[in-house]
Amino acid sequence: MDAVPGFVPRVLRDQGVGLFRAEERVFEAMVDGWRTQMLARGLVTATIETRCRVVTRFQRFTGEYPWTWRPVDVEDFLAERRCGPRPITLTTLRADSNAVAMFCAYLTHPSYGWPDFCQRMFGDVPAQICFDWNTPRHTTDDAVPPSRRAFSKPELQRLFDYLDDLIDREYAAGSKRWLPSLRDSIAFKVCYAYGLRRREVTMLDLQDFGPNPHVPAYGGFGAVTIRWAKGTTGSGPRRRTVLTVPEFDWVVDLLTFWAGPQGRVRLTSAERSSALWPSERADRITMGSLGDAFAQVRSAVGLPKELGLHCLRHSYVTHLIEAGYDPAFVQTQAGHSYASTTGLYTSVSADFKQKTVQQMIARRIAQKEGTPDA
Repeated sequence: MDAVPGFVPRVLRDQGVGLFRAEERVFEAMVDGWRTQMLARGLVTATIETRCRVVTRFQRFTGEYPWTWRPVDVEDFLAERRCGPRPITLTTLRADSNAVAMFCAYLTHPSYGWPDFCQRMFGDVPAQICFDWNTPRHTTDDAVPPSRRAFSKPELQRLFDYLDDLIDREYAAGSKRWLPSLRDSIAFKVCYAYGLRRREVTMLDLQDFGPNPHVPAYGGFGAVTIRWAKGTTGSGPRRRTVLTVPEFDWVVDLLTFWAGPQGRVRLTSAERSSALWPSERADRITMGSLGDAFAQVRSAVGLPKELGLHCLRHSYVTHLIEAGYDPAFVQTQAGHSYASTTGLYTSVSADFKQKTVQQMIARRIAQKEGTPDA
């Protein structure tokens, strides 16, 4: 049984009831065992350490140990996290309850030996304390805040027109800011043209782009490989390929220019980096700086602060759906595991909805009259 990752360590079993500071040492061994089990599952270190910190924080909050934890303990913990001086979001609340639930599931599984050990050692056993009725619901219905939506096409036009004018003004004034402004402008447009997350666009390298053999007109920018796509359940970054589509083929000229002698190579750090978006002093711009730059532009054109950089991704999904693309294709392009997530990202315009309704009405009338569809 010692071969099972996360099994009760032999040192604890050998020392038995004479263990010094037994409760603390057993809890530490439980957390270490859970960490080992998660490592064996292939989860990334950042996810593992975050979950372990939540469990340790929960133990300090209760002042109790897993073999005496009760459902009311997790309820009090989550309530305090939600209503404290710095309330956490529903997403974080769900992640915290997940961590406690998974830790309890690990402890109560007979393969790891903790129930028998705790019964002999403390006269009690760990139990699952997280249930559907005392933890946040795990649905996609609240995955996207109501205030976060897609940009309308007129809003995007205002945004991009402002960026183009800003670059022209700074260049004409001889300001050194014109080149970083140009970089940010193209980065925002690439983010929209491929429906990328902030991390995905920030981590792009020149070699991530390649041709689409079925569309030779796009040259070396017919597709882009996303190496830092969002992972699931702590699995680390995933990869996906996003194709350049006709509705966004204007991005090909932008990328061709930026990759050429008048673009990124004019930034001093570009010589030592393959990053698509080098900064003035570092090999690559940061997610924070890109987000801050977008917020400044958004505020300058008077758009709501809820419309962040990520909303360009919502816009991409929405505008592909409005253009008539199959939802399954859009889901693949966006890298969503579930169609329901793609649906949450879609906020089609009123004009599109009215046009769709009118088309359906015309079709029904044509069917009733026995005439061919228009």
